[in-house]
Amino acid sequence: MKILIAKDAGYCFGVRDAVNLAYETAEDHGDVYMLGHIVHNENVVKDLDEAGAKVVGKLKDVPKGKPIMFRAHGTSTKVWEKAQKQNMNIIDATCPLVKEIHDEVIKLEKEGRKIIIIGDHGHDEVVGIASQIKDPIIVATPDEAQKLRKMKKAGIVSQSTQTIENVQEIINILMTKVFDLRFINTICFPTKRNQQQLKDLSEKCDVMVVIGSFTSANSNRLTQLALERNDRSYQVTSADDLNSDWFNESDVVGITAGASTPDNIIKNVTEKIKSFSNNLEGEMVYE
Repeated sequence: MKILIAKDAGYCFGVRDAVNLAYETAEDHGDVYMLGHIVHNENVVKDLDEAGAKVVGKLKDVPKGKPIMFRAHGTSTKVWEKAQKQNMNIIDATCPLVKEIHDEVIKLEKEGRKIIIIGDHGHDEVVGIASQIKDPIIVATPDEAQKLRKMKKAGIVSQSTQTIENVQEIINILMTKVFDLRFINTICFPTKRNQQQLKDLSEKCDVMVVIGSFTSANSNRLTQLALERNDRSYQVTSADDLNSDWFNESDVVGITAGASTPDNIIKNVTEKIKSFSNNLEGEMVYE
């Protein structure tokens, strides 16, 4: 059995920087507090909690004098304003590429455009983007796009981890709805790169394994893309989720991981898959 590991599987730079910043801040201050999980991965959240990076539900739950960290996904403007009014020590871990989306929607609104965000309803990143402007429309699926009324002028961005296919399908519909449409492609480069590697890899392999939390939007999308190309595709959160039966009569196994999956979990999954084979050819990085 040969194992092919996607070159860019796992942490993107925005998530890696945010997690490292959380560890560093906890070490410097004893504890750091976050409104919700810094990334969508249960294993990472557990490790951070043990290191002193704690999750709270509201700003008032942060002990006086302790820092509040705003996460990689971005934070709503109302929360920012409230924390600043209270003179809280804000540690900003927002991904720079998410900040670019915030800047773009503000520019589009200044052009007098109705803002349409292609993204998942209620997702942290989408909530943060939507808070930058007044009354945006959030569209998650082509069916939702079909239900929109026609409008004269609109500006469109997408959640950074959307699939290219979903965005293209929605844009094609919106082109029939909007007279003056301006679309800024805000799917981030790491997402585009990881999705393309996954597409190529899943077609070359007998079995495809996607490592990532089921609370992670980008991990779930990778699994969706894999299943469209290879029905022997499976999503796991850790090595414990693997089933040896999946790998019966498999010559080539592909592995990738969502942007919130740390290196150690990828390594553990890879090692366990190796243990299922009596005739292992080794592992290779797939570019």
